[in-house]
Amino acid sequence: MTKPPMLTAQQALDHLLSNAQVVSDSERVPMQAALGRVLAEDVKSLVDVPPQDNTSMDGYAVRTADTAIPGNVLVIAQRIPAGSMGTPLHAGSAARIFTGAPIPSGADAVVMQEDCVIPDGASDQVQINIAPSAGQWIRRQGEDLSVGKTALSAGILLRPQELGVAASAGLTHLNVKRRVKVAAFFTGDELALPGEPLKPGGIYNSNRDTLLACLRSLGCEATDLGIVPDRLDATREALRKASKDHDLIITSGGVSVGEEDHIKPAVSAEGRLDLWQIAIKPGKPLAFGAVRKSSEPQDGEAWFIGLPGNPVSSFVTFLLFVRPFILKLQGRDVKPMQSYFMRADFDWLKADRRNEFLRVKVNAEGGLELFPNQSSGVLTSASWGDGLVDCPPGQPVKKGDLVKYIPFDALLT
Repeated sequence: MTKPPMLTAQQALDHLLSNAQVVSDSERVPMQAALGRVLAEDVKSLVDVPPQDNTSMDGYAVRTADTAIPGNVLVIAQRIPAGSMGTPLHAGSAARIFTGAPIPSGADAVVMQEDCVIPDGASDQVQINIAPSAGQWIRRQGEDLSVGKTALSAGILLRPQELGVAASAGLTHLNVKRRVKVAAFFTGDELALPGEPLKPGGIYNSNRDTLLACLRSLGCEATDLGIVPDRLDATREALRKASKDHDLIITSGGVSVGEEDHIKPAVSAEGRLDLWQIAIKPGKPLAFGAVRKSSEPQDGEAWFIGLPGNPVSSFVTFLLFVRPFILKLQGRDVKPMQSYFMRADFDWLKADRRNEFLRVKVNAEGGLELFPNQSSGVLTSASWGDGLVDCPPGQPVKKGDLVKYIPFDALLT
């Protein structure tokens, strides 16, 4: 029987994203609890920002009619610090004014203090040494935000700068999407947790800490269901437990086709499996489907993504497939991976028939260095590197070639 062709990375991602549905629930939280959350609805400004015309410089508020000729001397009629209101500015006078202070009526420009001189012995006068234009150094009322204007749009990730915008708009609380709930478990009788004694042939489970950290960096509510024995009944039981209160289940290991790999039959028995192998390296085996929440159809399903067990394969497939799937569940805009063409300072002549993702880092000369051991079991390559080179199938790389570089920083938020 002929095996079906493996999907490309883009075909697999398109399939995942076409299935993902945005979580519908939201909650209202105080501003300081909103960092890293996804905005559930548009935010409209309650005030004009700034609330009135103000100065963007320390200096003197003037009437341009009085300062058409450089060198004119004006009477300093008032002093206006930020947080106070001045009085109307009359002809022949200036107001000493400080950054953020409201512009007094009658003034139509601000001259910064570096362009002014106090005449000798005349503390109540100022000489204006330029001819300012109308509106100079004045921030107009509502030029940033106006009452009723959309300040932030639904679906954005709330970073510190977005919280600042919301605060300037007068908001104290924001409606955000509830956190996506993800359960994770890890299969393999060889696995042990750090701190436990290793049995012969055993290894410490690095995927647990890597993947849970990735989930939490995306703002998910992550549940660790631990290590599951390499048995079909145990795997099915873990899937049933994970499906009840979660939107997504991810696993690591058990997605190959060996006798001890039980993910495929377990998911098929507890739900459905839609996707199996992808033409990428590292990370060829990747499973996608859904697990029933109960025997009642109306209770719905939890999505399922099964990652490979090798540490680098697990990490890379999470970045390429699980992350954008979660972004879609959160209601965020899923954009193409941020990438740049950069110079390769290495040779990679053994091109694979699959799409390869090589661990690299930017060197001091502005090129890319390659980690010498690209094995899918060498997790130090991902710690050493700061990104991936997306190497198309069958395409070798020679020093000096421009290659597609994807920084890790763009894949972990």
